[in-house]
Amino acid sequence: MNKLRWISASGAFLLAFGAVSKGDGDKIANLITGKNAFVDARDLKPGTFRKITADDLPKPYETESARNTDIAPRPAGALPEAPEGFKVELYLDDLKNPRQIRIAPNGDLFFTETRAGEIRVLRGYTPAGKPLQVETFATGQKGVFGLNFYPPGPSPKWVYAGNTASVVRFPYKNGDLKASGPAEVVIPELPSGGHSTRDIVFSKDGKQMLVAVGSGSNVDDPDTHPSETHRANILEYTPDGKFVRVYASGIRNPVGLGVNPETGEVWCSVNERDALGDNLVPDYITHVQPGGFYGWPWFYIGSHQDPRLEGKHPELKDKVLIPDVLMQPHNASLGLTFYDGGQFPLEYRGDLFAAEHGSWNRAHQSGHEVVRVPLEKGHASGAYEDFLTFLGPDGQAWGRPVGVAVGRDGALYVTDDASRAIWRVSYVGK
Repeated sequence: MNKLRWISASGAFLLAFGAVSKGDGDKIANLITGKNAFVDARDLKPGTFRKITADDLPKPYETESARNTDIAPRPAGALPEAPEGFKVELYLDDLKNPRQIRIAPNGDLFFTETRAGEIRVLRGYTPAGKPLQVETFATGQKGVFGLNFYPPGPSPKWVYAGNTASVVRFPYKNGDLKASGPAEVVIPELPSGGHSTRDIVFSKDGKQMLVAVGSGSNVDDPDTHPSETHRANILEYTPDGKFVRVYASGIRNPVGLGVNPETGEVWCSVNERDALGDNLVPDYITHVQPGGFYGWPWFYIGSHQDPRLEGKHPELKDKVLIPDVLMQPHNASLGLTFYDGGQFPLEYRGDLFAAEHGSWNRAHQSGHEVVRVPLEKGHASGAYEDFLTFLGPDGQAWGRPVGVAVGRDGALYVTDDASRAIWRVSYVGK
């Protein structure tokens, strides 16, 4: 497919023409690479592709560590911006704290309100673009974030929920808008404190339950901090809650989990460490190799050693896996999903979408967008696209996306805990 697009690199506009390939990032017409691929949120432009590699990383402390938590209120009537041909609508607002979102087999949208400790359900789509029904499925949860349906397939019997310190499940059958029974504790105790989100996915065959447990700190050495035991890991359990193994380790905060429906591989979206400068360390999105080690806290993005733990564990240096897709540093990569709908153009089929919540440890903000990662037969080239941005006319960020899910209608649904809203993205182009 050939495309002609205007692209922006370092403030200058360039005209690019060429073949767009999902499998080879270097053939994407409007691809920005190298040092120019590091950008602030104010420089984002839907439809622009970027690719950061391990060779592009700056040295530690090249810039001072900064704290910047500013976010503007949503301007009146403002909508996220998407590439040409896509329409963005406000599906629902005035929520409490919408976070992870998943689609039930019957098409209902389930999402968590973490601070309220609630699981909510949305059904349908009116001519005015609003849900037909809004219900509360369950209450009384503590830090609830992740949720999923089990067993995989068209007829689940349970809704699993990831609280900060436990995993519980509720009896469920298709169409239930309220839990038909009390929560049953599946995993009674998970490490708590520090990073608090606990996402849950099941393998395609339903035999494995994977739970994301982020670190309790920035770079505390587990050798001297027992509180980091079984943290910065993806943990594997049976669906009944029996611990099996550490599925993968050295993943500082694997907030969002997903299973690629094409390959069956587990993917995660990771918040890397802070306080090494504006452009260190890149957050990332990657498929997860069983038994793989991703570096935290001693190394990052391959064999780069964290200077705060210099000289520790040299035997691990060459064992650190490099993630598939490096994102902007500090942008807080959260929920992810795979596009399996039929509404978007065919080139989007099988691609990954992920929510980039927004930075705090950066002089100028990064994140505040939803990105698209093109996949070719389930594999990434390292490139990603700015797909949905939450910026005012002055470049000030006003939204913080958290979860993304593909509805049965083929639209993309995005939770936003800054605007306390859920957005619906559909394709209306020719």
